[in-house]
Amino acid sequence: QVQLAESGGGLVQAGDSLRLSCVPSGLTFSRTTMGWFRQAPGMEREFVAALSWRPGDIYYAESVKGRFTISRDNAKNTVYLQMKSLKPEDTAAYYCAAAPLWTAQAVSVSRGYDINYWGKGIRVTVSS
Repeated sequence: QVQLAESGGGLVQAGDSLRLSCVPSGLTFSRTTMGWFRQAPGMEREFVAALSWRPGDIYYAESVKGRFTISRDNAKNTVYLQMKSLKPEDTAAYYCAAAPLWTAQAVSVSRGYDINYWGKGIRVTVSS
């Protein structure tokens, strides 16, 4: 059974930083494309960032480019989302996503394709 365990959320002030972590289990992490999505209250879920297992295959939403960094540590089976210069509009539930098909790419995950598993979500609140 595949599970994605997210951690690191919380309440911060505008301008602060926060790092989210996601630890998948039950899949071959080193060959899985991983992504982060978010959903603000009353809004649809939107793409944030994705990182393939292939070196250099990374994709960001324009709204977070330059502020957020996605990375992975295959030795720890963990994908991270480092968030800097947080804004109140970054407030949302953040979801980890896994695309274990070996042909999945960061851009395909960004469009919602190839995703087989989702985490339960973790709340990030940015106060002004």
